[in-house]
Amino acid sequence: MSVLAFLFFLRVLGQALVAFFDVRRLPAMAEWYSGLLPYPLLLPIQVVILLAQAKISTDVFRRTGWLARRHSRAGRALRWLSILYFSGMALRYAITMAWYPERRWLGTGTIPIVFHWVLAAYLYTLGRYVGRRDAR
Repeated sequence: MSVLAFLFFLRVLGQALVAFFDVRRLPAMAEWYSGLLPYPLLLPIQVVILLAQAKISTDVFRRTGWLARRHSRAGRALRWLSILYFSGMALRYAITMAWYPERRWLGTGTIPIVFHWVLAAYLYTLGRYVGRRDAR
């Protein structure tokens, strides 16, 4: 889970570097950003997600907190939610590629989709951990 959280951190950092410091070695802002939310609103939401991931990862590592205990229903719900989330983003990708063939395979607008998959993988992994059978 920490690896997936770190990948998301790198995505947030990369987009912030482009947005605030105009770093040219990274993809342009249009590559990072779907435009659904204005960036001044998106960035704080991403920071909250990162803080939640840090708290969850710390609790899991220390085996403390609610998520360190087994919750089979919550684990199952997280896994299903992550599968729906991943599938929704796969559908978004397919539609985007059908409507904008010039964006295939990793063209403009695919970075957000790929990192939604990273977040879905994080939720799935968390669901597997929370729903585990070997818990106390």
